[in-house]
Amino acid sequence: MKILMVNKFLYPRGGSESYMLSLGAHLEKMGHEVEYFGMYDEKNTKGNSAEKYTQNMDFHSNGAGRFLYPFKIIYSFEAKKKIMQVIERFKPDIVHMNNINFQLTPSIIYGIKKKKIPLVQTVHDYQMICPNHLLYNFDKNCPCEKCVNGSLISCIKNKCIHGSAVKSVLGVVEAKLYSWLRTYKKVDLFICPSNFLEKKLLVAKKYYKGKTKTIHNFINKEAFAPSDRKEDDYIVFAGRLSKEKGIGHLAETARLLPEYTFRVAGSGPDADILKSIPNIRLEGFLEGETLTELMKSAKVLFLPSVCYENCPLSILEAHSMGVPVVTMNSGGMAELVKDGVTGTLVNEPTPEKIALKIKETVENEDYYKSLRENCRNEKDNILSVETYSDILIGEYEKLIVR
Repeated sequence: MKILMVNKFLYPRGGSESYMLSLGAHLEKMGHEVEYFGMYDEKNTKGNSAEKYTQNMDFHSNGAGRFLYPFKIIYSFEAKKKIMQVIERFKPDIVHMNNINFQLTPSIIYGIKKKKIPLVQTVHDYQMICPNHLLYNFDKNCPCEKCVNGSLISCIKNKCIHGSAVKSVLGVVEAKLYSWLRTYKKVDLFICPSNFLEKKLLVAKKYYKGKTKTIHNFINKEAFAPSDRKEDDYIVFAGRLSKEKGIGHLAETARLLPEYTFRVAGSGPDADILKSIPNIRLEGFLEGETLTELMKSAKVLFLPSVCYENCPLSILEAHSMGVPVVTMNSGGMAELVKDGVTGTLVNEPTPEKIALKIKETVENEDYYKSLRENCRNEKDNILSVETYSDILIGEYEKLIVR
């Protein structure tokens, strides 16, 4: 089978890129032909035989070309033209989109469907129903669903995109345009990493019905195997240090629990909130074996996100290593953690309630032991890239036959 993977970045950069590159590598290992389309960058690790990519757009540059960005990020004639050239040369059996907005734009959907090729999209965030992609209000530091079924004007009023009125207007224009054109109706299948996200899509637009399928993300199960090492008495957080990830909750909870050490792996704009708290150890940005070892020896993984997480890999990785999770009873987090079985869900996201739940989790010895044992057993329910790929190929084949 010939598969064209599409993503705006074609090098390891974030979650969607790691997903696409790992998946593509395994599909090739299975014997399929895989090529990639996206934006040109010197850091690209994948490409296509036609050697066609869109022009690099650096939103932080000061060059004259930046003045054309407001037009290019809404509809890219360049991306549409070049993906059709790639398709003409490679002749894929299926196209699999990932993150495409702003740098590629949904204009490529028209190019793909003009060639009458089945089209799959993995929905990595809430972009299709929320202009800032997060269902989150940065000013009020709380979840927000006003754009799901209501007017998008609240996005402009609240400057939901990077605190910028101009960017928020552009985001709303893009969302309105493709909603009016019903562009996403042309996609044949949406892969949703959580039931939560799938339900939000189905509520937002009727034409998604029958086109969605939830498949939880996969992990490298060998890398995150359970350890026989005794856990240490620390609580670990791994992620971006920003408000929507619950950094405020983390800071206040640590103050309420001075007897516990909180080890924090990550970097981000709000790191300073954590610096003056004695029982918080900032480990900086970690990855690979260093991060794995930190998580593997932790008492629990603490995920206090304020926003609706989709399908956090950190939860899957922690469970695979036998580490219980304390997180919020919302979003995709709530469907990954079985309350009282593989971790503890917090119903009232206040520092006081969170601190109480952490104490209940780690200080009740019998309860804690049962959580660790259940997490080890949960590993069998977590998808590997091999199992995920088999499921995906099955979906590809259905679309090709249809």
